[in-house]
Amino acid sequence: MPTHPGDKRDFLAIPDLETPALMGLLDRARRMKAGDSWGNPLAGRHVAMIFRKSSTRTRVSFEVGVRQLGGDVVFLADRDSQVGRGEDLADTARVLSRYVDALVVRTFGHQEVETLAAYGSIPVVNALTDLVHPCQVLADLLTMQENFGEDLSAVPVAWVGDGNNMANSWLNAAYRLGFPLRLACPEGYDPDPAILARARSNADILLTRDPAEAVEGVKVVNTDVWTSMGQEEENERRMAAFHGFMVTPELMSRARSEAIFLHCLPAHRGEEVDARVVDGPWSRVFDEAENRLHVQKSLFVELMVNDPHP
Repeated sequence: MPTHPGDKRDFLAIPDLETPALMGLLDRARRMKAGDSWGNPLAGRHVAMIFRKSSTRTRVSFEVGVRQLGGDVVFLADRDSQVGRGEDLADTARVLSRYVDALVVRTFGHQEVETLAAYGSIPVVNALTDLVHPCQVLADLLTMQENFGEDLSAVPVAWVGDGNNMANSWLNAAYRLGFPLRLACPEGYDPDPAILARARSNADILLTRDPAEAVEGVKVVNTDVWTSMGQEEENERRMAAFHGFMVTPELMSRARSEAIFLHCLPAHRGEEVDARVVDGPWSRVFDEAENRLHVQKSLFVELMVNDPHP
């Protein structure tokens, strides 16, 4: 049975890391990206990846990251495992805990990762649920630091579009780091109310129906697709609801002159973002995508091994 140093730790949402640990994770990711050698801290360890949603960036960045740290990966899609045939998740967690050293889970309901974490004796990492997408926003925070410095507490951020798992994760990041966050969401598409309320306890949060109001004077503008996986039957209704929420050059002109544009990808040019933005000088989307690799490697060090560079 795999053994693990110290107490088992999970990463299901950004607030699972206290602020010093979150800042340390970003610092370590920055050093990893710069080429600092970390040897093979996951040598002899195996990570199982349970993916119930399709993926490009998430799967590749996690698999490559684990292997760069010396570990190995077992990938399980729904069609490859008993999870896809309805096996009790608690049983899956107990069994996999006897085979592997960590679980990475990309799924629909957030309660699934919570169950796996509750019943597993190994670290569980949330690679995406319908509620939050924490690893993506870790990469976004690193991208912000690369452009505006390590202290993000005074860097205003705008979110334009659906109050989805990305918006919820930005709220969680603002809660931990205290930066101003402005969200423009259509009526009926607000973020999770509990996550919004908690973020307001430690950050200046504005929720508006007006993208121009949200973007005015910010340094970071974010968006995401209007119809996520599992919402395809809502597409026509969503296209109507989000009319006027496209991030265009005109909208970007309301932000600071040094503002950057972020998108977790894939981007639908001509829907949530104008091609002139996602392919233009504001865009940092490919730096952002690369940074998934570095923050996730740093996360594995945080959860699974002692930091050799305190």
